[in-house]
Amino acid sequence: MTIDRRTLLAGTPMLLAAAGTGGGAVAASTPEPVLPGVYRYRVGEAVVTALHEGTLGRPLDPGFVTNADPAAVRAAMEAAFLNPGRLDITFTTLLIERAGQRILVDTGFADNGPPGTGGTLKALAAAGVEPAAFDTVVMSHFHMDHVLGLRFKDGRLVYPNAEVLVPEAEWAYWTDEGEASRAPERLRPNFAAVKRIFGEGGPRTERYAWDKEIRPGLTALAAPGHTPGHTVFLLDGGAARLLLMADVTNHPALFVRNPDWSAIFDMDADRARETRHRLLDRAAAERLQVAFYHAPFPATGHIARAGQGGAKGYELVPVQWGAPA
Repeated sequence: MTIDRRTLLAGTPMLLAAAGTGGGAVAASTPEPVLPGVYRYRVGEAVVTALHEGTLGRPLDPGFVTNADPAAVRAAMEAAFLNPGRLDITFTTLLIERAGQRILVDTGFADNGPPGTGGTLKALAAAGVEPAAFDTVVMSHFHMDHVLGLRFKDGRLVYPNAEVLVPEAEWAYWTDEGEASRAPERLRPNFAAVKRIFGEGGPRTERYAWDKEIRPGLTALAAPGHTPGHTVFLLDGGAARLLLMADVTNHPALFVRNPDWSAIFDMDADRARETRHRLLDRAAAERLQVAFYHAPFPATGHIARAGQGGAKGYELVPVQWGAPA
């Protein structure tokens, strides 16, 4: 199946959010070409490099946060000094280097996405890392903005020497033909994309279970709700740890500060809220550094409790840019 830009923007929940389509709305302006964005930091014995995949803007329509008053959402945007009528969503993949291994966590779009994406490969080139040098690619879940970057439009593998580790529960859901036949229309392009990416000629895959160390120092943790098999990762570098939060939240100005709010593309909103509270609370209690897929680049910092007016909210405290480890 050929997945062109029209198909991409019509179906997947992530791209509904990112490009603002589905109701006929489009991004307010054409995104600028993605320049290489690289931010390298140390987590104990591991070196982590944030790779800027791109940023897409969408009108912030009332249906984006499904369980909040639109006036409250606008107020939250204004409180964060953001345009209350537009949401810019960033995508950040991660390179982990440790003990001679190179691991990529999620992949972005490669050349399959809309304008404003595709920056991971540019960032890797700027960092001096060839795609063929990866041992492992780890997937947090199967939304299209995470998996499309495994293959080019012409079917070639982007990371030809890597084993691709995928969550057992996520694989079971998105490769189930019965689930595909019952899926609502908005999810069907995502099922088709998974079939294309992992079908004939696709990457070598290995399924992993939760609460297991899937590579030395990297443990997969259950984080369901956003999707059935959505997974986060704890990187233990010895002297420091990093909690890779994937899509536990979308933009932190909305969903870190208001963890009870639900984004349109959380497939099970109740489980996603429970997961969000549990992991944000753990990050705050254990003073873990965190990395998000959709926070503003370089998408890393710490979580602080910031309850206001009796609400149990949090704040993302960015890292000090360029501070020595």
